[in-house]
Amino acid sequence: MALWFFIHYVGTALWLGGGLAGMLIGIRSRRESLAAQGAVVRLQGALHQLVISPGAGLTVLSGVFLTMQTMALGNAAPGGWLMVMQVGGMLGALLALFVGLPTAARLARCEPEGPTAALFAQLRRRQAQVGTLSGTLGWIALVAGAAMRAG
Repeated sequence: MALWFFIHYVGTALWLGGGLAGMLIGIRSRRESLAAQGAVVRLQGALHQLVISPGAGLTVLSGVFLTMQTMALGNAAPGGWLMVMQVGGMLGALLALFVGLPTAARLARCEPEGPTAALFAQLRRRQAQVGTLSGTLGWIALVAGAAMRAG
C-alpha cells in the first residue's frame, strides 16, 4: 500500500507542479513577441505531454487502486473530505487528460501569426481556462486530502 501512496503523491506533484509551471510560463510569455509565444506553447505542449498528463494519470490510477483497497478492507463509506478529494481529483485529472492534452497538442501545431492566428488565440484561451479549472480542482483535492489526514 505504501508504494501506491508514493505513486499517488508523485503523480500529484507532477500534475499540479507541471500545471503551475506551465501557467507561470504562459503568463510571462504574454510580453514576448508572437514568434516567441509560438515557441512557448510548443514547450507547454511538451510539458503537458511529458509531465502534467502522466502525473494526472498516475494520480487517478493510484487513487482508484487505493479506494478499492480501502473498500476491500471493509472500511465504512468514505468521509466528507475523502469524497471531496476523490471527486475533485477525478474531475480535474479527467479535464487535464481529455481536454487539456488534446488542446495543448493542437495548439502546439498552430502558429500565432498568419492563417492560424485566430485559432491560436482561441486555443490558447481554452487551454488557459481548462488548465485553471483542472488545477483548481486538483488543489481542492490536495487540500481535502490534507484536511482528511489532519483530522
